[in-house]
Amino acid sequence: MSDFDLVEYQNRLSLAQKAMHENNLDALVFCTEAEVRYFTGFRTLFWQSPTRPWFLVVPQKGKPIAVIPAIGADLMQKTWVKDIRTWSSPHPTDDGISLLAKALNDYSRIGWPMGPETSLRLPVRDFDALRSSCRAKFIDCTDLLKALRMVKSEAELKIISSICDIGSSAFARAGELFSSGQALDDVFRQFKIALLQEGAEDVPYLVGAAGQGGYSDVISPPSQTPLRDGDVLMLDTGSTLKGYFCDFDRNFAISNADDAAKRGYEKLWQATEVGLKYARSGTRCSDLFNAMHETMGGGSSDVGRYGHGLGMQLTEWPSIYAHDHTVLKPGMVMTLEPSMEISPGKIMVHEENILITEDAPVLLTQRAAPELPII
Repeated sequence: MSDFDLVEYQNRLSLAQKAMHENNLDALVFCTEAEVRYFTGFRTLFWQSPTRPWFLVVPQKGKPIAVIPAIGADLMQKTWVKDIRTWSSPHPTDDGISLLAKALNDYSRIGWPMGPETSLRLPVRDFDALRSSCRAKFIDCTDLLKALRMVKSEAELKIISSICDIGSSAFARAGELFSSGQALDDVFRQFKIALLQEGAEDVPYLVGAAGQGGYSDVISPPSQTPLRDGDVLMLDTGSTLKGYFCDFDRNFAISNADDAAKRGYEKLWQATEVGLKYARSGTRCSDLFNAMHETMGGGSSDVGRYGHGLGMQLTEWPSIYAHDHTVLKPGMVMTLEPSMEISPGKIMVHEENILITEDAPVLLTQRAAPELPII
């Protein structure tokens, strides 16, 4: 059981092993969901539980080795991984550490992601015990992993394109879903239902806000406050299909919009147009950020970035901000997400999903209207 053909995983392994050879690494070790899934196809919601650690060893030569709790053995056997080593977990004193150390016994230089946007999904004391029990040197492999995952395969792009189409279709139904007087939590509920009806597998991320002439916060859960005439409603969805995300938002005015909201929306739309112009293979993320930022008048930006990578995770490398000098390459999927204060205490955010190509970027989302839509 897998979301991709065997050749997809073989290609990922081949590219990783080539990079390991170039970086003089004997093996890579992963303990986070996206990386384990990337190399194996092991996809489960069981990662929501923090109780058990999971490990995958990717050697420079040979095939991946799964070192996992016994509860996951049956599902892992349905992937292309054949070397599956299990233990009864949770265990009070040795939750897979000795088994993992044994699997790493023959390696002297081990890559482990340690940089930005990585996490350690096991107790720190267990990680310290692992390093103490291994004779190997543990080396940060974040850049290696980043280079592998940023550029998507054709198979990945097909799924991402599909989930972006699904999100666009759900947003196109806004006029029938939302209305003045409707409670914001019901707006969220109806939009989730619409996403599922359009074909999304899940809606693990949905944030938004509504307020007179704009909103001040874009990450809070919805309240029961009813929509009012003159509100600006924003919804930002990270829906998934086969474990891959879309991530974009849309803004709507309820019944009418004031001039500040209209001007802010148009300015953000134009900033996104600039982003589409500059988002070319060979452009640095920092230069793309600066081009969009200058369009909106420059100055300081509390948000910090105007977009990011997208794929197996809602947000991935790289970031479109002043300090990320990553060079865009064909096959990268990015969000363009400018934001600004449109009036005192009121902000607006605009977001599209794009594919970087050898030429102009391809819009994966249905482009938002150039003027603030009114419901």
